[in-house]
Amino acid sequence: MNVSPLLRELILKACTFAGLRKTSKRHRHLMDVIIDQLENIQLVPLWLPNPSDPRALRVAAVLLADPTDHRSLKRLCKTAGASSRTVERLFQDDVGMSFGKWRQQLRLMQAMRFLAEGAKVTHAALESGYSTPSAFISMFKKILGTTPALYFRVPGPR
Repeated sequence: MNVSPLLRELILKACTFAGLRKTSKRHRHLMDVIIDQLENIQLVPLWLPNPSDPRALRVAAVLLADPTDHRSLKRLCKTAGASSRTVERLFQDDVGMSFGKWRQQLRLMQAMRFLAEGAKVTHAALESGYSTPSAFISMFKKILGTTPALYFRVPGPR
């Protein structure tokens, strides 16, 4: 999930109390604002479901083997024995997202694996199929609400 700066500060403030009490007007207000912020939080799914239909699964397998494959869905479908329209429908029905969104999620997860292992953003972006690091950073920020550098920053003493 993406935690907004406001929610982060509210949680940090709540942690300064020995315990939050509903009987305290101040604590109740703080809890109400935290709950309000949690109800409106953006969840970011970091999982990648695979389609169950064999035709869509053949397309998925090609990209799982090589996320940098830039072939269009139409070209990928030639190996799957189905039309791109059919495969698009199968992805939507099977995994609840379009093929394009699924491919984006695959590349994001691949890049996050590289970043978690300590790779530079440029390396992670190019090895995950992005044409430029800036395209990757833009997508990362759009999906996760922050840059890769800030997302993987290790908090420590300042």
